[in-house]
Amino acid sequence: MTPVPSPALERRVRVAARALSRHGLVQAWGHCSARIDDEHFLVCAPRPMGRIAVGEAGTVVHVAQPLPDGVLGEVRIHQQVYRQRPDVGGVCRVMPPKLVALSTLGIVPSPRHGVGAFNAACRFWQDPRLLRDDGLAAELVAHLGDAPALVMRANGAVTVGGSIEMAAGFAWCLEDAARIEHDVRAIGASAEVDACRLTRDEIGLRQVSSGRVFERLWDHMCGSDPEAIEAEAQFPAPAWGTA
Repeated sequence: MTPVPSPALERRVRVAARALSRHGLVQAWGHCSARIDDEHFLVCAPRPMGRIAVGEAGTVVHVAQPLPDGVLGEVRIHQQVYRQRPDVGGVCRVMPPKLVALSTLGIVPSPRHGVGAFNAACRFWQDPRLLRDDGLAAELVAHLGDAPALVMRANGAVTVGGSIEMAAGFAWCLEDAARIEHDVRAIGASAEVDACRLTRDEIGLRQVSSGRVFERLWDHMCGSDPEAIEAEAQFPAPAWGTA
């Protein structure tokens, strides 16, 4: 039996979708979702995320059944994440512009500043195709492993977290790391660029979420969204993956 998502979960998905759009992390493409239970998740409406209206319903998807009619093809990535990663409560499929530009050169942003440390374990997927095949989606998620993010060559990224808010936060941090990577490469010689990465110890020291780090980021991302209710957002302890 297909569960009925709570009004609070529907709101959280809509707010996350609009937040990703507000900060340029998606354009006409992209989608986000939140886990309902072990077998189901709620994905946002299949249209440009910034245009998702107040009160607009998402779609409940089973992790092991064919996608419902009208659901975008790459939502099968979400299916595979929820099947393979029981720790994940939210997934974002995003197209951050600076990250995409770097990815065409096979570059994943290095951890060079504070929020860059949060995605230090980010993986790289070489295949530029859209993932509209269950087998390929399963391979991508296996390659993601325990990391919070995966960059897809010339094709955006996937970020995951213990909640949809954390997944969206990782997406914002990943693009900010790409911004720093782009700027550093523009102004520094190659030797300097290689030398200015955070060390493994420094990464560990900067991967700190206390002090309402992600809560404040979420507040920044939501802006004046009419459905943003701080008390509904969830910020479980993040899993950083293996750097």
